Amino acid sequence: MITVILSMAIFALVGAISPGPVNLIATSSGACFGFRRTVPHVIGATFAYTLIVLLVGCGLNQTLIQYPEITNILKYLAGIYLLYMSFKIATSVPLNITVSKVVKQPPSFIDGVLSQGLNPKAWLVSMSGVSIFVPVDTESTLYLIVFSVISFTVCFVGISTWAAIGHIIQDRLSTRSRQIKFNIMMGLLLSISVISMFFGL
Repeated sequence: MITVILSMAIFALVGAISPGPVNLIATSSGACFGFRRTVPHVIGATFAYTLIVLLVGCGLNQTLIQYPEITNILKYLAGIYLLYMSFKIATSVPLNITVSKVVKQPPSFIDGVLSQGLNPKAWLVSMSGVSIFVPVDTESTLYLIVFSVISFTVCFVGISTWAAIGHIIQDRLSTRSRQIKFNIMMGLLLSISVISMFFGL
């Protein structure tokens, strides 16, 4: 069982730590708002991914395989939402600039849930993980619970790492022009990740 748990952790870590929309949003938020204010986004995304693992483990993956158009709908919804998030990031007002009627808020818990819940990568990784580590036998419930707990822990650590990276480079964004350039760059990177999602780049 220890070997299986270790394999689960490595699999989950590879999926959680690799660049993607959720991690880019966490980095941008960490740089602009600090690590502490990014935690709700991290928790929301982690909660959503764990829920996806549980749903897939309870049989939703069979429905997605039987009706692939659901996956396509999910992909388009994700594209629309993530492009909206990339626009918000790219046009964020620098924190040291006081602008009336502009509310500067980091991504919320709900933003984390939506960005992860609509992320096709999260569904594909969870489907792969469940098919590998959750056997179809009497012990399937135990393995699903273990895999879900590991997924929650590793996902939280992975996204938190990206948020921490953003927080670390915060000092380098002390000027208005640097903040603007960073926000535009992160918005473009998020847009590129969305485009690659559609074209399989």
